[in-house]
Amino acid sequence: MSEPKFSDHFSAVATGYSTFRPSYPSALFAALADAAPSRALAWDCGCGTGQASVALGSYFEQVVATDASAAQIAHATPDARVTYGVAPAEQSDLANASVALITVAQALHWFDVDAFHVEASRVLMPNGVIAEWSYALLEFPLVPVLTQLMNDFDRTMGEWWPKERAFVDRHYRDLAFPFAVIDIGTFAMNAAWSVEQLLGYVETWSAVSRCRASTGHDPLVALTAALRETWGEQTTQQLVWPLTLRVGRLITTV
Repeated sequence: MSEPKFSDHFSAVATGYSTFRPSYPSALFAALADAAPSRALAWDCGCGTGQASVALGSYFEQVVATDASAAQIAHATPDARVTYGVAPAEQSDLANASVALITVAQALHWFDVDAFHVEASRVLMPNGVIAEWSYALLEFPLVPVLTQLMNDFDRTMGEWWPKERAFVDRHYRDLAFPFAVIDIGTFAMNAAWSVEQLLGYVETWSAVSRCRASTGHDPLVALTAALRETWGEQTTQQLVWPLTLRVGRLITTV
């Protein structure tokens, strides 16, 4: 079987991913663990550098974390319960009906979604749970002008975003989900960051890397000046990323 085509947009920013990406809320993983039929094995697919994988290790005896990007796996955070590997989402090599929970954190839009869901259905045990989530633009709930500034910057990056980013902007509404939907609540990521931390995060945007490579221009120069002018006297500001989350159980037929 030939491997699905994979476009790696993140090798150049893998180090930044492990340092500057925000953390998912612990309550999300607790809710997913409660919904899963077992805590023996979870699969974190498209794991990046392991942001969700390590969190799952607090609830599951074993976590298999895979990503198609070897650079991401090379920078993944070690954890005693997490086994990392380079593999496409559509070909996990996991055993049939072996996985209690599958998570896909900010990665589904890069997959061949239909092929991945076939693979997910193969490896999920009866009543197994799959959770797919994403997040788009951040918000500054206390400083709306900073929210607007970041929205404006994102628009200037529009032509440099890979086309798959549109699925995130549309909250995955265009992507199939052939599972029995369950509701475990709503969640968001929260952080208190300095200007420097925010800029480190923006530097992990694939659009920024593509803009630099294509134009020789660094879009963060103007953004840095605008942020420093607008930031205010606080060293850190409160940031929020609302999560788009869909969770379901394997549909089994008798």
